[in-house]
Amino acid sequence: MARGHLGAAVRAVAVAAGLAALCGLAAKAQAPVKKTYVLKAARLFDGKSNALVKPGIVVVSDGKIVAAGSSASVPAGAEVIDLRDATLLPGFIDAHTHLTMMYREDYTRAALEGLQKPIPQMAIETTQNANVTLMAGFTTVRDVGSGHYLDVGLRNAIDSGVVPGPRMLVSVHAIGATGGHCDENGFREGAIGQETGPEVGVVNGADQARQAVRLAHKYGATVIKTCATGGVLSMVDAVDAPQLTQAELDALVSEAHNLALKAAAHAHGAEGAKRAIRAGIDSIEHGSFLDDEALDMMKQRGTYLVPTLLAPQGLLEQMAKRANIPPAIREKAERAMKAAPDTFKRALAKGVRIGLGTDAAVYPHGRNAEEFHLMVDLGMKPIDALKAGTSADADLLGMSDKIGTLEPGKFADVVAVPGDPLENIRQTEHVFFVMKDGVIYRNDHQ
Repeated sequence: MARGHLGAAVRAVAVAAGLAALCGLAAKAQAPVKKTYVLKAARLFDGKSNALVKPGIVVVSDGKIVAAGSSASVPAGAEVIDLRDATLLPGFIDAHTHLTMMYREDYTRAALEGLQKPIPQMAIETTQNANVTLMAGFTTVRDVGSGHYLDVGLRNAIDSGVVPGPRMLVSVHAIGATGGHCDENGFREGAIGQETGPEVGVVNGADQARQAVRLAHKYGATVIKTCATGGVLSMVDAVDAPQLTQAELDALVSEAHNLALKAAAHAHGAEGAKRAIRAGIDSIEHGSFLDDEALDMMKQRGTYLVPTLLAPQGLLEQMAKRANIPPAIREKAERAMKAAPDTFKRALAKGVRIGLGTDAAVYPHGRNAEEFHLMVDLGMKPIDALKAGTSADADLLGMSDKIGTLEPGKFADVVAVPGDPLENIRQTEHVFFVMKDGVIYRNDHQ
C-alpha cells in the first residue's frame, strides 16, 4: 500500500500531541504485574514440531516460558489455568501489516480522509487496530508501510504499556521510486505539497536509496520496506513493472544489512522481484506474478515469500459489494487475484520458504488468522501453515531466539484455540486466550 507524507516538523509536533492524548488512557491500559502461571490444555503445538503434544502444559514466570510439553511440573504457588479441550500455540506472527491505516471500502473517501484528518486523530484510531489484532492472537507484527511516524508512535505506546497491542517491528515508511507505488501518485502536481524525496522514502539513485535507509533507521525503523514493483492500490503505476534499478536495490539492501535490519520488498512482478532477490532481500511480499526463475532464485538463496493471500480476498469482497474502486485499480486487482494462487502453489511445490503475512488494512483488521486457511486451501499442510505464522515468521523477522516457539527462555507469548487446528485450520480464527510477555490480555474460558 502507498503511504502519505507531511513536513517533518509538522509530523513531529502532531504525533507528539497524539501520544499526549493517548497518555490519558494509561491507567486503564497499563499491563498488570507479571507472575507465574501454568497453562493447561488437551494439546499443544510448540511451533516447530510436526505433531501436537498431548496434553499441553506451558509454565510461565516473569514474562518468560520456563517449561513446555506434556510433563512439565507445576511450581508451588503458580496460578493454574485449565483451558480443557483446546490447543496451546505460540503467539501468532503477521509479517505484513499496516496497523496505522484504516480499512476503507471507498477509495475516494479514504484518500480524502488522509488529507483531512488531524494526525493526532489518526494516532488515536490506530490503537483500535492494534487492540483487535492482539485479541485475534497476533502477539507480534511487522508493520511495513506507514506515514507521519504513526507506526513508531504506536509501537512506543504499546511498548510502554499505554495501549494494548502486538509487539511491532516498524518501517517508518516504505522506500520506492518517484511516481511509484511507495510514492503518492494520482494527484496533480503540487496538490499535496512539495515534491517527495528521501526524507519520506522516495529515491532516485543508489546514494538516495542509502540515505533513505539511514533516515528511516535514524527515526525508529526496525525493518526496511521497499517497493521493487508497482502495486495494486496506487493509481498510475503498472502492477508488475519494476520501479527500482539493480543499483538502487543493491544499495538499499546493503545499507539495511549494514544496520542489522532485515529488508522486505513489495514485488508483484517477476523482474522487479529478481532484482530484489539478487540484492539479497530477505523477503518478497505478495509475489503475484513470480516466474519459475524467480522462485528458483528464492529457493537457492533462502528468500522468504510472504504471499498476503488475504489482500486479494479483501479486494474480492469489496468488488462483490460494488465498492468504489477506480477502474484502473480494479483491473490491476483482477490480474493479481487471478495469478496469485498459481504462484503460491508453484512456490510451495519448489520448497520456497513461506511466511504468513496478510496486508492488514486491505481487509478489516482483526481477521488476520484467515490467512492460515487460505494457505491450506491452496495445498499447504495445516502443520506447515501453523509454522508459517509462528517459527517461520520468527526466523524471517530475525527474532527466533525470542518468539515463534513454546520453549524455555522465549517470551511468554501463548494463544489458545478450541479443539484441534490440524483437523480444522479455521479454529485459528477462534482464539479465546491471549498471553503476551506473560500478561493475559484475553481469556474467554473463565
